[in-house]
Amino acid sequence: MNYKITIEYEGTRYNGWQRQKNAPDTIQGIIESAIYSVTGERTDVNGSGRTDAGVHALGQTANFKLSRECDFIMDRLNEALPADIRITDCKAVDDRFHARLNAKGKTYIYKIDTGKKPNVFTRRTVNHFPYYVNIENMKKAAAYMVGEKDFKAFCSNRRTKKSTVRNIYSIDIEQNGSEISFIFKGNGFLYNMARIMTGTLLDVGTGKFTPEYVNEIIESKDRSKAGITMPPRGLALVSVDY
Repeated sequence: MNYKITIEYEGTRYNGWQRQKNAPDTIQGIIESAIYSVTGERTDVNGSGRTDAGVHALGQTANFKLSRECDFIMDRLNEALPADIRITDCKAVDDRFHARLNAKGKTYIYKIDTGKKPNVFTRRTVNHFPYYVNIENMKKAAAYMVGEKDFKAFCSNRRTKKSTVRNIYSIDIEQNGSEISFIFKGNGFLYNMARIMTGTLLDVGTGKFTPEYVNEIIESKDRSKAGITMPPRGLALVSVDY
């Protein structure tokens, strides 16, 4: 039986999604251990993609296979999981479904707080950025990032041999008091891409770059010309499209 699950987690204390030999505290590893404790079966949990250490998820998707149907598996898994990881949906799907291979698009959100002091209740999931930023200039800059382009300049893996072309469907920038959200929707994202795009947009917002300079960054395909890679704290995977 093939199960598709939707997961939310606060990634603060974890070493990212992917299971690692020398880093036991990973989301994938903990969920696999929980499945074993509930069912007695060892299985691989296939995520829609990796999230880095410290990155969160509101709607990560994964699948795993068991030799038999297991009733009430979501409730039993949630009982076995720590408080900062929760299964929000679980259903049996076709055996051919694969969370990563069948994914068609993803939505990420990066949040900053421009207040003088971090918000007590969101400081673990929102990055503190206590500076004035020009929202309209950032929106103008974001428009240059939308569409199918080569985003090599926004990838931390400079030696990648895979295609760096991605299609960004939309970038929305929303402000609620001192909190600003950057919402990225696309068919896929390169390593650290959303965090670098956010850093670049903030450079525009603070006046370091002009909005038009973003187009030059894209055309250059040069990582050194783009903004910094923002800390993982503010990033969350919102949803995966199939």
